[in-house]
Amino acid sequence: MATVLVASNRGPVSYVLGEDGSLAARRGGGGLVSGLSAVSSQESVWVCAALGEGDREAVRRGVGEPGVRMLDIAPDVYADAYNGIANSVLWFLHHHLYDIPREPVFDAEFRRRWESYRGYNHAFAEALAAEAAEGAAVLVQDYHLALVPGRLRDLRPDLRISHFTHTPWASPEYLGMLPDDIREELLRGMLGADELGFHTRRWAAAFTDCAAAAGLGDTRVAVYPLGVDGDDLRALAYRPEVDERRAALRHEIGDRRTIVRVDRTELSKNILRGLQAYRELLTTHPEWRDRVVHLASAYPSRQDLESYRAYTAAVAALADEINTEFGTADWQPVIVSVQDDFPRSLAAYRLADVALVNPVRDGMNLVAKEIPVVSEAGCALVLSTGAGAYEELKEDALTVNPFDVSQTAEALHKALSMPPAERTDRTKRLTAAATALPPQRWFLNQLESLRDRTPAPSPTPPEAPERH
Repeated sequence: MATVLVASNRGPVSYVLGEDGSLAARRGGGGLVSGLSAVSSQESVWVCAALGEGDREAVRRGVGEPGVRMLDIAPDVYADAYNGIANSVLWFLHHHLYDIPREPVFDAEFRRRWESYRGYNHAFAEALAAEAAEGAAVLVQDYHLALVPGRLRDLRPDLRISHFTHTPWASPEYLGMLPDDIREELLRGMLGADELGFHTRRWAAAFTDCAAAAGLGDTRVAVYPLGVDGDDLRALAYRPEVDERRAALRHEIGDRRTIVRVDRTELSKNILRGLQAYRELLTTHPEWRDRVVHLASAYPSRQDLESYRAYTAAVAALADEINTEFGTADWQPVIVSVQDDFPRSLAAYRLADVALVNPVRDGMNLVAKEIPVVSEAGCALVLSTGAGAYEELKEDALTVNPFDVSQTAEALHKALSMPPAERTDRTKRLTAAATALPPQRWFLNQLESLRDRTPAPSPTPPEAPERH
């Protein structure tokens, strides 16, 4: 039985099914993987979903990494829970992305999908209950699993349970769009935890405001602003394959300055307004023509959703328009990469004179922290107030309203014009803030806080609300 358990939609390993029927395991990375490495594998279990046919086949064959339990949830149930609710409803709510005149629509189809989301969450809770030792610590991750704490509390009142939300949290007005019973179920599911973690005070306060607006109790809410491991990131950034990509980019760019952004083509990342700001920079400050290149990495994201496919196409189309309008035989103003190519992104980080991070709304945005750590000559950071990282980095960034294209264009001009000494000093301070809470410490701080707490009582039944 495990004394430390992590639950997340995606696990630390995935399996690829070969044409000959063989299974190949691929290890993942990230903060959770790094954090859990600080705990003995003999006392920990990671519960995750089987995401593809390779994962499902591994479950059926009983193949698995030690300390990892994959759940083979029916594909139709998983699709409804993951795409139908988590990514098409909860993500849109927390990021304030709905096109209000048309969306959302909470009808019978929505409730059918919510049943799948509930079943998906209950499957995780039951697996955790079966794997956990008496009094174990369970760290549940993200909006995909918002109902797990409440259900797990019912099954195992002895456990110490936390839930960490990696996205923003919706305002009471936005969350209030959910049907009353669904909103209450969502909040009660979260309130089953002993501790709720968020990246920033802003998102933590939004949750407590939503709970108060619904007349529900509370639980401990804590802030853990995830940072980066500077040593690990620099080691990755100076591998031979990154050196090769850096050399190729430098050959393509020449001696021009660089504005770098790296994002998934996620609706909240605000890539289109970033490109519009760059176009306005070239219009209002023509002195930068042929002197700067915008390196934009736009990894395709959630292409099974039509709205994401359309957004990805719009990004490519706008980049083409800018190149057609301003480009010359010797200068391509925008170089867009639509491949999921982390070595190329690291190469761009190293070359960055300016980092553009302008999300409409983002839980943290580690790119804002990673680029200053890796940039070779130091970089000026243009950062929107919508990024979670804004709270930590605002003093040394050039901050902008994510909707104000003209302000962003002027910030890019100021960033490109910044004296080298000022840019170096700002980069040093940005790097110190970015590395203040690296992934392993971020995870262990939550684990230590959880172990110090007495398990909360079971969530209050709907007919008799009380404070926790």
